[in-house]
Amino acid sequence: MTCQTYSFFVLSVIMIYFGRFGNSLILAQLQNDIDQLKADFNSSHSDVADGGPIFTEKLINWTERNEKRIILSQIVSMYLEMLENTDKSKAHVRHIYEELYTLKNSLPDGLKKMKDLMDLAKLQMSDLKIQRKAVNELFSVLQKLVETSTSLKRKRSQSQRRCKC
Repeated sequence: MTCQTYSFFVLSVIMIYFGRFGNSLILAQLQNDIDQLKADFNSSHSDVADGGPIFTEKLINWTERNEKRIILSQIVSMYLEMLENTDKSKAHVRHIYEELYTLKNSLPDGLKKMKDLMDLAKLQMSDLKIQRKAVNELFSVLQKLVETSTSLKRKRSQSQRRCKC
């Protein structure tokens, strides 16, 4: 895959993943719009390949459906932010923006979950007050972890019994 197709690939993954396109005609129109957007941004410039892809490589590590919803919702928001500062009087920009906006509205919890992860990353674990709070919550966190682990084992066990492979 060339660098020029990355944006279309990511956008296609996002839209197909969330069931936005059952019609390949819409996807073909979006491809034309993205081609025009590439021309607007001069995405064939040689520096586009520097450093590799910015979104598609991130998708590899997110394998579960709910995980993908989190990362894809963040990517959609980033595209919207980028398009916010472009000329929306152009039909192709407006069309891409509207499709992404529709997708964003179908992902209400993804951004909240991403914010939660970012807030956790910012916690100063060297702070004594944070450490005290963390210790107070440790048993509850471990309980949730055990419950989740037990639930997953039960689901796997049930699916193995059903499958006569």
